[in-house]
Amino acid sequence: MACRLHITAEGQTELGYVNRVLVPHLGNDHQVVADARAVKTGRKRGKDYRGGLLVYETAKLDIQTWMKEEAKNHDVWFTTMFDLYALPSDFPGQADARLQTDPYEKVRMLEDALKEDLGHPLFIPYVQLHEFEALMLADPQKLDSEYLEHDAAISKLVASVDGKNPEEINEGRDSAPSKRIIAEIPEYERQKATVGPVVVEKIGLATIRQKCRHFREWIDKLESLGKEGK
Repeated sequence: MACRLHITAEGQTELGYVNRVLVPHLGNDHQVVADARAVKTGRKRGKDYRGGLLVYETAKLDIQTWMKEEAKNHDVWFTTMFDLYALPSDFPGQADARLQTDPYEKVRMLEDALKEDLGHPLFIPYVQLHEFEALMLADPQKLDSEYLEHDAAISKLVASVDGKNPEEINEGRDSAPSKRIIAEIPEYERQKATVGPVVVEKIGLATIRQKCRHFREWIDKLESLGKEGK
């Protein structure tokens, strides 16, 4: 018996990847019927605006609303795909996490604080180290499928991350994963939502799982939900 999963993504780039790759992967191979939406940022004239984790309290209310809508269904799980980079200052656990130098420990602390703050038994918190583009740096050569005339720029990017753990590439204003890509391919800044999901799909889950431990642990948890529902 399949179980259900609601995924709250930070923005349109994450949402595009979740819908292109994770939703069919979980549904076809693991009996997890997933859907996703970008986090709500506001409402104006009866219309919800979504995409961008600007204020945690707004995101919290959005997730809690979804949880309340499913209150009578006890087999529906929830998760997030938020970036560690540029988390809002009111995100739970920030004060303690800032003191932590190990990125994996930092993200664990934030996820634990998020789970405690939402207080839902079927919630799996996930914060991406350090942002979505880290997944692209698992194999940046795949950017050549979208940027055919940027061979030199892509080669430079490949060399700059060679041998590095993509999840440990930092959250500096000029050195975060997305900033490294934009430095070599400026067009990417305005094409994130379309190019990002396509490139990460081409890299493939197997490669990303091998190179990105924290991402792999999250996917393992989501896949296991289908087994629990049998």
